[in-house]
Amino acid sequence: MLKLCSCNVTDQVQASVQCRFPGSPGPFAFRRRAPVSVSFSPPSRLGLTPVQAVVSTQKTEVAEVVKSGSGSLADRLRLGSLAEDGLSYKEKYIVRCYEVGINKTATIETLANLLQEVGSNHAQSVGFSTDGFATTPTMRKLHLIWVTARMHIEIYKYPAWSDVVEIETWCQSEGRIGTRRDWILKDAATGELIGRATGKWVMMNHDTRRLQKVSDEVREELLVHFPQEPRLAFPEKDNRSLKKILKLEDPAEYSRLALTPRRADLDMNHHVNYVTYIGWVLESMPQEIIDTHELASITLDYRRECLQDDVVDSLTSTEPTDGAETVSELNRTNGSAVVKQDDADCPMFLHLLRVSCDGQEINRGRTEWRKKPAR
Repeated sequence: MLKLCSCNVTDQVQASVQCRFPGSPGPFAFRRRAPVSVSFSPPSRLGLTPVQAVVSTQKTEVAEVVKSGSGSLADRLRLGSLAEDGLSYKEKYIVRCYEVGINKTATIETLANLLQEVGSNHAQSVGFSTDGFATTPTMRKLHLIWVTARMHIEIYKYPAWSDVVEIETWCQSEGRIGTRRDWILKDAATGELIGRATGKWVMMNHDTRRLQKVSDEVREELLVHFPQEPRLAFPEKDNRSLKKILKLEDPAEYSRLALTPRRADLDMNHHVNYVTYIGWVLESMPQEIIDTHELASITLDYRRECLQDDVVDSLTSTEPTDGAETVSELNRTNGSAVVKQDDADCPMFLHLLRVSCDGQEINRGRTEWRKKPAR
């Protein structure tokens, strides 16, 4: 999702990196599964709310699966399907009460988890492996895996409890050693664009922990599932997903020290899940910003993996404003508008996650905030 020039991958991915590839981009020589499609009449015609319509559809699907005795129940109940051309995937999700935070809306961690979920479901729908690495047959033969290099998420409007979110995702090539995944988030009831995201993964040898170029054989396994022409969630020139993250220097203005991974923070590959990093970054945000603002965008560069026994420091400082942009132009093609920004209302911060004992850099981040809307 990001241009290679936006981050130094060699510097970013050292001995090893975050080894979770949420919704890998590229299938393999597996037989393609038939698209799972779910349709239902507009809720207004049935006198139902969007949530009631979803629940009604789920009940119907359960009955059909039980009656037929065939097919995967999860596939039948999942409100998602491949596009007709097979190059993107859409899925609807209901925001649960336990996914809502202090602002009475879904948290950024909730939305990041949904991005991970829809990406993984996309991977499975085109025949990806289910071992957590989403690798092609050639990659598995050569012990190659995908590692996360960068994530960028922008949220324009946070959904509330019981809102239904529709997420579309697709993958494509990104340089000689990478792939990218893009996401578009919409309010399923109105079609309003509420967010966009993009991420970048690079290929690494699992045994040597060294980066590896995408071979022609692997590329052929992937390209059949990539759009013919580049399709970007952030097509604007000089958009925020391309912005280089400056290194935060000590002493930091704010800090939260000695954070430790919980068992629940580990993914199926025994690495700290990338969503946990988001929570750690926010732990060192000043409380006065948390009380009066909401997160507008977050960018994370992953530089080394984090394991269960690591102890982590979270550092935050205000980003220098010299040369900072005051206007963010969002492409109207994606349904967004031009947003005027004031430094006081839209503060920006730099973040650093590091190993407590030796100061090794784990993650470098950047966030932008806006005043909370009146509710």
